[in-house]
Amino acid sequence: MKSDFAEDSKAWFDDELAACVFRDVRLGRRLRLLMERLWNGVGETIPLACQDWANTKAAYRFFSNERVSEKEILAGHFQSTAKRFAACEGPVLVLQDTTLFSFQRDDPGAVGIPYKTVVRKGIPRKRTLTKCGILMHSSLAVTTEGLPLGLAAIKFWSRSQFKGCNALKRTINPTRVPIEQKESIRWLENLRHSTQLFRDPGRCVHVGDRESDIYELFCTAQELQTHFLVRTCVDRLAGDGQHTIADEMGEVQVAGLHRVVVADDGGNQSEAVLELRYRRIDVLPPIGKQKQYPALNLTVIHAMERDAPEKRQTIEWKLITDLPVTSSQDAIEKLDWYAQRWKIETFHKILKSGCRAENSKLRTAERLTNLIAVFCIVSWRVFWITMINRCEPNASPALALNETEVALLDHLVADKKASTEKTLSHYLIKIARLGGYLARSRDPPPGNMVMWRGITRLIDIELGFTIGKNFVGN
Repeated sequence: MKSDFAEDSKAWFDDELAACVFRDVRLGRRLRLLMERLWNGVGETIPLACQDWANTKAAYRFFSNERVSEKEILAGHFQSTAKRFAACEGPVLVLQDTTLFSFQRDDPGAVGIPYKTVVRKGIPRKRTLTKCGILMHSSLAVTTEGLPLGLAAIKFWSRSQFKGCNALKRTINPTRVPIEQKESIRWLENLRHSTQLFRDPGRCVHVGDRESDIYELFCTAQELQTHFLVRTCVDRLAGDGQHTIADEMGEVQVAGLHRVVVADDGGNQSEAVLELRYRRIDVLPPIGKQKQYPALNLTVIHAMERDAPEKRQTIEWKLITDLPVTSSQDAIEKLDWYAQRWKIETFHKILKSGCRAENSKLRTAERLTNLIAVFCIVSWRVFWITMINRCEPNASPALALNETEVALLDHLVADKKASTEKTLSHYLIKIARLGGYLARSRDPPPGNMVMWRGITRLIDIELGFTIGKNFVGN
């Protein structure tokens, strides 16, 4: 007998999985059931989420099936991301970053290339563990207000070695190695995939940290007629080739000031005053690739803290973009856009701390990547619920909750003050309170941790309520 709860709870991920196509339709049905169980038990093991041996065995078979890969699992989510992209207006930031999933295994070769890590059990006592690593490079689309629309591209792989990579730079010149032979190609592949997915390259701004300071990426963005905003780490040749970007920026006068609130390692907040400089510069490709790639006319933005602080590092951002910057306000806007890059770090944190992807005991890389792909959709939903509370607080509760959930929240969590406005934020705060959020007047908005704890509790309560209602009805 199917419960009303099951029908209601599937609604959001029905949309995320609608465009998934498998060679066997039974795999699609199994994915849908797995998504429901893993969503109902965020952070739990597969046996605990599945509850019995039959469903657990079916989950293991699904993740090990040769006809299943992360591409098929995420295909529907990518299409849903594209629909959310089309439904919103203005520029959308496509954040790229890489994260490493570590697993300790008796047979490390089945999971990934092993590497050694030092674990301290007390100073000076320490021990060395051999772990295995799977890397994931993802592209997360977010609005300029910080609302995550979903993943736009993803790539899994394992390195041939995890240590000694930087030492190779002493024997080879990496700028002379074709991009196709380097790991960095993943930045270009994700840029192409996400641009093709959204079909509106002019609205996309691809944002990356210093690892994405790749000249081939700049040229690929120009070829696809899309945009990029990258924190630079290379002092490239500029102008006539007789000087560098740093030489030109050294001549630029301060164009304005920008005040930001920052915290030191102890959590103490203070105001930092940044001096802004920007200039449009002709940037040249690396010497070894000047016959392959053209010079580009790009905007360079420097933000430097005016006075060196005592208890933290001085803030210094050097950004490069193809977007025009003609005023201090334009420069501040680009700094704010780059600050959104931290959202993809938060997404990876939800994967590891919320879904506990690194705690999985699956024994092969193929099974693990399939499981992580499912966790990616679950993690996006948790992140979206957290951020929709901040970006669209006055929206209708129906945007994220069903009628049963709204009724249960009204019954379980008393209103702190009389209010006739039953907005989305009103109910999401109640979910956060189920997760331990105190909702005091000066508390910041609830974060991902209390939201996923509250969601888990609400799902358990809703399941118990529905089963009890069906039991009494029969």
